Amino acid sequence: MQAKEIKDKLQSLIEQASSIDPNLARRLDEINRWVKNIKPGSLTAKPFVLAFLLEVITDSTIWLIIKSSPSEAEQKAKFDQMTPIERYWYRYLFPRWINANDSKFYIWKQKLMAGEFNQVDDDIIRDIAQDIVQREGSFWQRYIADLSMATDLIVCNRNHQPLCIQITSVSEQLNQQKYQAWQNTLRSWQIERGLFLSYNPKNANFVNQLVNVALYNSDYLSGGKYLKFS
Repeated sequence: MQAKEIKDKLQSLIEQASSIDPNLARRLDEINRWVKNIKPGSLTAKPFVLAFLLEVITDSTIWLIIKSSPSEAEQKAKFDQMTPIERYWYRYLFPRWINANDSKFYIWKQKLMAGEFNQVDDDIIRDIAQDIVQREGSFWQRYIADLSMATDLIVCNRNHQPLCIQITSVSEQLNQQKYQAWQNTLRSWQIERGLFLSYNPKNANFVNQLVNVALYNSDYLSGGKYLKFS
């Protein structure tokens, strides 16, 4: 989808959402005002902004299809067709973001637009995600989850219980501070359990270890628990 098509689609979704979910319409209007004065060529030169916009368009389109269902039974039928991890996103986390006051949104919109968004652990997260799939688990990634909800990956294993995971290589000195901030963020979004994974890149086997911990805890970590592993 080209930059102009993205802008046109945003406008179309705002109009559609205004009668189906006014809170989504307000959120999309906020995003639209953020990008409407940027020329398509300049927008194309901002890959992270484009990727975020495409995610929001995808999620909003799916959400409006669900919300426009004429009955709760038909809404439930649409959720039932999803994988557990998709259902967790569209039934719980994405609607919370639509309806919440996201205190981080203003900050990270600026960073995305200024090209200051730096996924320092991106290669590691990609390796972890690939390993999870090879072991027949599943994962989900969203800019909203990463930047607002302190969640690099949502992971799901055999018991179909999605788990929010943060991955970091921060030094031990700063680890506790970041862990506490992460835990507070998850609680504020009513995320009931989470895993904070800190790795040492000098350990040749760390990806395998992190995946072992992630998949096990997806199945067995109790509700109300926020586990730190390093």
